[in-house]
Amino acid sequence: MERLEILGLPLDPVDMEEALKRIGGFLEEARTHQVVTLNPEMVVRAQEDEALRRAVLEAELITPDGVGILWAAKRLKGVALKERVTGVDLTLALFRRFPGLRVYLLGGKPGVAERAAREAERLGAEVVGAHHGYFQEEGPVVAEIQKKAPDLLLVGMGERQEAFIHRHKPHLGARVAIGVGGTLDVLAGEAKRAPLFAQRLGLEWLLRVGLDPKRWRRAPRLWRFAYLVLRERR
Repeated sequence: MERLEILGLPLDPVDMEEALKRIGGFLEEARTHQVVTLNPEMVVRAQEDEALRRAVLEAELITPDGVGILWAAKRLKGVALKERVTGVDLTLALFRRFPGLRVYLLGGKPGVAERAAREAERLGAEVVGAHHGYFQEEGPVVAEIQKKAPDLLLVGMGERQEAFIHRHKPHLGARVAIGVGGTLDVLAGEAKRAPLFAQRLGLEWLLRVGLDPKRWRRAPRLWRFAYLVLRERR
């Protein structure tokens, strides 16, 4: 399936089932494949953050995470994507599709990854390691991941995650590495997902921003994304 280009970044026009099939193929190959779940905020950041931009450009799979991405694909390319493929939904779908998947969890505050690990194991994964995201020296963390050689590395480190995966990709020893944002917080019970109706309408991001004052500073990026899409269209 031919990739689209959204404001200078690639996007694979996949739905969840197609994404799972692609990742299933990655799991059979002895190298690390980076999966990016692309959202509007990331697109805006990548206009100025070269490390992030390079990570997205060189990722093996880029899924549409966010209703804004679906809107941009339709407006700029005339392509009606079937659905969002978000970090948390993809994570849960992978646990269901591949029982016994060997997983390493990286991110969150101290203790979060360990609590997320218990939930991941309840959902059928085999967690081979967990580490919080509040570290300064990357080398020892990368070495530990490489030693465990997981099938799947889930990285929940906010704005750092994509560049971290890309920077250390040759040395991670994982078959698949995905930046999953706040997914570890959800698994650990630290954060709750929006009601199902909001998820289905693609309004989960709006509720998260509106209800969490810490996210308010990120809202201008969403308006910036809309502006860039409309300008590109003109």
